[in-house]
Amino acid sequence: MTVDEQTLAAVDPEALGRFLARRLPEFAGPFELQRLGDGQSCLTFLVRGDGWDAVLRRPPRGDLPPTAFDVTREFRVMSALVQAGASVPVPRPLALCEDRSVLGAPFYLMERVNGVVVRDQVPEGLSALADRKRMAAQLVDTLLDLHGVDWHAAGLEGFGKPEGYLERQLRRMGDLWRLARFRDIPEIDEIGAWLVEHRPEQRSAAIVHGDFKLDNAMFAPTAPAKLVAVVDWEMSTIGDPLADLGWLLYFWRDPGDVDLGLRVASVTDLDGFPRRHEVLESYARRSSISVEDIRWYVALAGWKIAIIMEGSYRRFLAGITDHADFVRLEEAVPALARRARQTTSGELSL
Repeated sequence: MTVDEQTLAAVDPEALGRFLARRLPEFAGPFELQRLGDGQSCLTFLVRGDGWDAVLRRPPRGDLPPTAFDVTREFRVMSALVQAGASVPVPRPLALCEDRSVLGAPFYLMERVNGVVVRDQVPEGLSALADRKRMAAQLVDTLLDLHGVDWHAAGLEGFGKPEGYLERQLRRMGDLWRLARFRDIPEIDEIGAWLVEHRPEQRSAAIVHGDFKLDNAMFAPTAPAKLVAVVDWEMSTIGDPLADLGWLLYFWRDPGDVDLGLRVASVTDLDGFPRRHEVLESYARRSSISVEDIRWYVALAGWKIAIIMEGSYRRFLAGITDHADFVRLEEAVPALARRARQTTSGELSL
């Protein structure tokens, strides 16, 4: 069993082996652990044994805000989508462990999906202009499919409170900012006040992914482009579907956009990908929901991610997270907040 030090700190192989023998006996026996990706939220690991493999997800280590990095939500919503036969592709969940004594935090295992994540470069097998267009179109199609799922029929009653979703977002993120704050970033305060003053009326409720963007989708590695899984559901709930659209648009790069300083999908300014206003128009054409207040939702996305990343930066400086890229948050968090402010002023084209 080969395990690096950072992986060993997050996943005790012996404890995981006992859990697998008890809950997933078909996965019992020797296995190897490998850290997957460099995501800046939950930790993801490949667990590979003799003739089998699975993916494990758990929260990061360190002192975490209440309700943040909730892998139990991921497991529940993905299970509901699979069982309901929804046309939203997700990895099949295998087992959830809420007993913190096993690995020090809740975790779950899911099937491994054969796919690629498109982040800072387009994979060679999907580099054709037609495939770039397909990836964008399938991303919007999948978001519309998600928002069209009957969450009552899918067994997600009580998964979230649709009424008052926007007010709770403002209140909870404001509370999180007070916890995360350790330096002056005036744009975060300015955007928070603007959001409160201009909060729109919520018009509908749907399953909200909470972190819906290009690099939280996986595509088959070869052409034609096919979206095979949506991942990273830890922020999912029942709420306003425009929050997902605003999040997607906030992270969508157009030509000339300033680099955000994070390792997020940064390829959408390339030829073949639609422009941000085209993504918005594509969603709006096929949705019954008015998007007239979309700037508010895009600003909300930027405000939220700036606050979340400032909390990560505070933990990094305190030595309780091991993500090397967090050193970039010194400049990245203010840049995230500035982009949110540009949304409210109309400087960010939509």
